[in-house]
Amino acid sequence: MGLLSLFNKEIAMDLGTANSIVIYNDQVVIDEPSIVAYDRNTGEIKAVGKEAQLMEGRTDQRNLETIRPLKGGVIADYEMAQHLIRRLIGMTTISRSFMPPSLKMVICIPSGITNVEERAVREAAEQAGAKEIRMIHEPMAAAVGIGIDVLEPFGHMIVDIGGGTAEIAVISLGGIVCNNSIRVAGDVFNQNVVDYMHKHHNMVIGIPTAERVKIAVGSAVSELEDPPEDFPCKGRDMMTGLPKEVTINYKEMQHALDKSITQIEQAILDTLAQTPPELAADIYKTGIYLAGGGALLRGLDERISSKTKLQVHIAEDPLRAVARGTGIALKNFNRYQFLIK
Repeated sequence: MGLLSLFNKEIAMDLGTANSIVIYNDQVVIDEPSIVAYDRNTGEIKAVGKEAQLMEGRTDQRNLETIRPLKGGVIADYEMAQHLIRRLIGMTTISRSFMPPSLKMVICIPSGITNVEERAVREAAEQAGAKEIRMIHEPMAAAVGIGIDVLEPFGHMIVDIGGGTAEIAVISLGGIVCNNSIRVAGDVFNQNVVDYMHKHHNMVIGIPTAERVKIAVGSAVSELEDPPEDFPCKGRDMMTGLPKEVTINYKEMQHALDKSITQIEQAILDTLAQTPPELAADIYKTGIYLAGGGALLRGLDERISSKTKLQVHIAEDPLRAVARGTGIALKNFNRYQFLIK
């Protein structure tokens, strides 16, 4: 068994729109932004992950370019997705083995993914060196990562708000009974901030700056008990073309994000409306579980609770809940094998 393990390696991967996480031997070994920097003329990969993120919005117009290979939770650039997966695997100790191992991967995918999009993920992983690829849906992985017993005959609602998609699912007896997947999540929130600064402050900012503003003062409600300090946002003045700084507060960000959050609320209400009555009764007892980076938005749990009249729980370490669940499913493959395809 020990000798066999040298040549057979198993990893779990949350291939996310914003961040990609790799779990190996029950440990998070890689947690990097899903960004690739490459030379436009030669196609040579210059950097991946955090190193590439530092270049985002600062690249040479002629040669260097940064790209996010995944958009809306699915592969937007097939070739760059291959490079991303290969580099992520290369950052682990697996790549330093004296012989290339037979690599088994479990990758989580959005519940609303099409067959074509799923095939693209599978083929990109194969081209990156994986010999066996299995898939698990994000809401199911999130539920396992949160610590819910997904096999019991009891209904649970999971809302996983990532970078590209918001996944809403009702889970019971190891299956997704009803679900909704909308492409309104972290990336759309960032664009909302860009549009707000453009419209209300005559200021142009980049997506990385919008992300920092969202993290610093983002809010889903207009009144917070413990409000964050105002944030100095820097960009370019549209009128003069000169660098400019504007101080932003959380109430402005609530206004900027309101329309997108309303869409997520409506998707939750639509899913609840499709839920069988027995499972609806269960959810009334257990409430709604939030996972993904979007769960960290200030006041989001309070706002969803107010809208649905249900308890809302934020997962412990919501950013890694999906990856954690994917790793647990891989480790306990016999128990969760029917969740993995």
